Amino acid sequence: MKRTMKKISKVIVPTVLSLFLFSSVASAHVTVMPKTSTTGAWETYTVKVPVEKEVPTTKFTIKAPAGVEIMSYQPVPGWNYTADKDASGKVKSFTFTATGEGILPGQFQQFTFVAKNPDKATQIAWDAYQYYKDGSIVEWTGDESAKAPHSITDIVAGTSTDDHHDDQTVTEDTKQDATKTTDVKTTNNEQSNTLPLVLSIVSVLLSLFAMVRSFRKK
Repeated sequence: MKRTMKKISKVIVPTVLSLFLFSSVASAHVTVMPKTSTTGAWETYTVKVPVEKEVPTTKFTIKAPAGVEIMSYQPVPGWNYTADKDASGKVKSFTFTATGEGILPGQFQQFTFVAKNPDKATQIAWDAYQYYKDGSIVEWTGDESAKAPHSITDIVAGTSTDDHHDDQTVTEDTKQDATKTTDVKTTNNEQSNTLPLVLSIVSVLLSLFAMVRSFRKK
């Protein structure tokens, strides 16, 4: 029995450690939420910027994907906002620069902005650049398999009722429907974030169960 437990522990400990390591690395990526929006909608996007190093992040830049119009941003205490625009006045990229210490190790910061989605269904990639105090830069511009992938938003076909503009003539019933839609959307986003971790845990448990049965048969 002791030999069996030793064999199992040799497999369990590395497996559990690798599982938590995987989940922590995955959650450390720069992400743009929501992951799904509709064509032509005025969407409120939130960028989550975590610190992966032992030095603070002092600046963050994100490029506007093709077909996306950046309209406004939410001020963040301790950060200055600047935008690089083309000849027509459209924002090509925008930058938040820390006026103080920035985002410290073990912390993250969220930046919120409003943008108009493309009129056609597509996938938009948010290329981002994270600047650290030591002068290093992490370019979040790779595909899903890259070490530093850019965040992707699926733009799906929507209807005219999907427009996110505020309307002063909105009725109480419409407000309630909008609230329900937002709640469902938030729930879906949370489920998409937690699903890979849940599946990984289930897979590990099934593997351990099969292993214990095989040892008992021996």
